Amino acid sequence: FETLLREFPEGVKPPTAPDTRNFFGTDTQGRDIFARTMYGFQISISFALIVTLLSYLLGIIVGALLGYYGGRVDLYGVRLIEIFSTIPFLFTLIILVKYIRPSFLLLAAMYVVLKGWIGISYYVRGEFYREKNRDYVAAGIAMGQNDFKIMFKHILPNALTSVITFAPFAIIGYISALVSLDFLGFGLPVPTPSWGELLQQGTDRMDATWIVASVVAAMVLILTMVTFTGEAIREAFDPKKHTTYE
Repeated sequence: FETLLREFPEGVKPPTAPDTRNFFGTDTQGRDIFARTMYGFQISISFALIVTLLSYLLGIIVGALLGYYGGRVDLYGVRLIEIFSTIPFLFTLIILVKYIRPSFLLLAAMYVVLKGWIGISYYVRGEFYREKNRDYVAAGIAMGQNDFKIMFKHILPNALTSVITFAPFAIIGYISALVSLDFLGFGLPVPTPSWGELLQQGTDRMDATWIVASVVAAMVLILTMVTFTGEAIREAFDPKKHTTYE
């Protein structure tokens, strides 16, 4: 920190406004906001992608089992999910983080276990309930294929459209959740660069408006790009776009 301060002219203390050397200005410790914003983007998008992947993996398995087998499996399984979903996620995570300072991967795993898989399991359960009554499923059963092949080789590819549609909104939610946790001081350990930590600095120093403006602009840009990318992926997987009726 003292080395950073020696780089500023006499009488000038951070944070400093944007200039030709620091495009987004500097934060309260004299660190370049542009560099920390870029590193914060890498951490945020990596966290969101990891949580999305693990949540989809767990949620698809649970939803497929409930939707395919139905009956008592679905009845008791949904009741357990409902009980699990009533746990106050944010408060529980804050309590755990207070006593267990998590690493990047541990925080992602905690998010997946506490909340991430619940929403996607409902989507997959509904899709499997609809698809399991199709003729191709009956044909697979008649041919002697096991349940695993029927669920994940035949039904799941036909249920991917709605699942993929949910993905960009999930990524946006996970990015926002990490920013919120870092802003409250219960996220990634210091000195990990994050958007939430920059927002916290900006709210503490409202006279340095460039700190908050930089993070908000970066979040709006990235979240908009994720939304449009998700829309393009949804259209690419939409069977109606690739079906020709004679």
